[in-house]
Amino acid sequence: MTSVPYEIVDVFTDRPFTGNPLAVVFGAEDLAGAQMQALAREFNLSETVFVLPPSPGTAATYRARIFTPNSELPFAGHPSVGAAVTASARGLFPAGPVVQECGAGLLPVEVSGSAATLTGGTPTVGEPLDPGPLLAAVSLTAADLDPAAPPRVAGCGLAFPFLPVRPDAVARARVDPVAADAAIDDSIDVFAWDAATRTAHVRVFCPGLAVPEDPATGSAALGLGVWLVAGGLLPPEGESAYTVHQGAELHRPSTLECVVTAAAGAAVTARVTGHVVPVARGEIAVPPFVG
Repeated sequence: MTSVPYEIVDVFTDRPFTGNPLAVVFGAEDLAGAQMQALAREFNLSETVFVLPPSPGTAATYRARIFTPNSELPFAGHPSVGAAVTASARGLFPAGPVVQECGAGLLPVEVSGSAATLTGGTPTVGEPLDPGPLLAAVSLTAADLDPAAPPRVAGCGLAFPFLPVRPDAVARARVDPVAADAAIDDSIDVFAWDAATRTAHVRVFCPGLAVPEDPATGSAALGLGVWLVAGGLLPPEGESAYTVHQGAELHRPSTLECVVTAAAGAAVTARVTGHVVPVARGEIAVPPFVG
């Protein structure tokens, strides 16, 4: 095998050259993880996903391995949505309900034409965090903090610290490398919440993953729903829809439509829907194996 096929798609948008670009690689079942990582570095996008056959004995439709330019992730939202739509369009499986196997387990995905709805993993939420170090990590001050609910780590398969700020502060956020290194592991979600419209203006910075800023982050959008329920900003029971707008500062506007389901004041599931637009396809050389 000297090359493998790939497609570049834009995720969480219905227009090309917006949303979050993704490399989707097929036919890579014989590649080692180091070779996949080398390909992800070559594409140099926020994430590259490899669509593989499911593990024997699982109920999965396919298996996904997801890489940033410098590391493998157990789960991520825009690769999951992009992989499902792209693989279905290539004829690997029909549209409808499918199951993705990944490091976060078996996750349901519903493919409908050019869109897919991803259900995240088990929701997790941490205790309130000291906002000071998080604000410093993104060059903001205490005056920029939204006091409606405290910062926390939350997620649905991949956790993020969520930092709520005032609307005018989102555009001013800038990573301070020294402060960020001390305050966050990999990534931080900085956002302003509009309770009247149930809409969030979001920026996700990922300095620990060699991704300065991500234009659309499905896993963070899922975690935001967990955070909103924990903070009392969405109802403690039943389903609540909310919308995430992200990527405007990168000239790649993205829209993520989400629903979180709560019971007894805690999130129990969250799902995110997005469109996928193909923009390129081709073959890429297989990197040499280094044992």
